[in-house]
Amino acid sequence: MGSIVDIPSPGVPLEYGRRGRPAVIVVHDWYGRLPWLDSYANALVHTGFFVLVPDLYEGRATADEDSAEELMADVDLAFALATLAESIAAARDAGAERVGIIGFSMGGWLALLEAQAGTVDAVVAYYATVGPDEHGVIPCPVQLHFAEEDEWGEGEDPESFIGHLKEHGTPVTPYQYPGTVHSFANASIPSKVNSAAAALAFSRSASFLGSHLLD
Repeated sequence: MGSIVDIPSPGVPLEYGRRGRPAVIVVHDWYGRLPWLDSYANALVHTGFFVLVPDLYEGRATADEDSAEELMADVDLAFALATLAESIAAARDAGAERVGIIGFSMGGWLALLEAQAGTVDAVVAYYATVGPDEHGVIPCPVQLHFAEEDEWGEGEDPESFIGHLKEHGTPVTPYQYPGTVHSFANASIPSKVNSAAAALAFSRSASFLGSHLLD
């Protein structure tokens, strides 16, 4: 089993950019809040956003899949969604009139669940869907990024999820990236990352969020 490491500012959302700007909440994947998210958040700042990156693992992270599975298994869903809601509220308290959320893998699933509460104005999810027993209406635009190779449970596949969104009238824009695997955007996992696909997905994400959040 790989090691689980301690990260700075445990349990505290990291802030990037100028308060009062339209905000984006960035939700880490099952590996935790690894260093690549610092660069990702700063890139969003350069496109005009105030960014918050919460920590759902209370100061822990890993670059190992077995350890990531262990960390994810310890997450309480109610706690995770409450943490996201707190970050959204903090962004609005800081002056953001519009707030978006973007999540990766586990974080994408959580972002989609949180969006069903109507607390955000746009949501982006990477390699994530919501299972059939968790389906609800997402009342804001959705953008989805999928790897070419991935594994899904029954009814969790992208086609089923996209169909569900369309049935409820949710604007949804999906993309799939050839030659990629799950976690292709995570630059802290060299065995998974696809830099070209990650750059394209970021460009699409920033443009989508900008069209719905920026004036």
